[in-house]
Amino acid sequence: MENQMQGRRLFSRRLIQSEVDRCVFFFPFMYVSEFFEFQEGRFFFMDVIDSLGKVWTVLTKFHTHEVIGNYVSIDWPQFSNEKGLKPNDEITLIARSLQEGGNGGPQHEFKVLIKRKIRLFGQDIWGEVMV
Repeated sequence: MENQMQGRRLFSRRLIQSEVDRCVFFFPFMYVSEFFEFQEGRFFFMDVIDSLGKVWTVLTKFHTHEVIGNYVSIDWPQFSNEKGLKPNDEITLIARSLQEGGNGGPQHEFKVLIKRKIRLFGQDIWGEVMV
């Protein structure tokens, strides 16, 4: 079986209630700056692959905020609903480089891993969401 963590881990962050309610995920642009050129207000589609190998196409947008700087939002209502995302779930984004893309440049794929904390026999245990 392929190692799920192969590639370069970009970041991990826990979801907050408002992100779950709005089916959106926010993160700083610096984590993907080597893959994308920042253009405020630009929308684009990004494919992410879940731990089961399913490819999800999500709507992504660049934003600028005077206090927090440049950031990215991923709008993923179908992914969020089918995975049953909850507040405090940990989202990890991993980038893997592929062979040359159709436009002559390197192509990348992004894996998304979801972990959820459960309490078992008085202990907190983090497990991967495999839905």
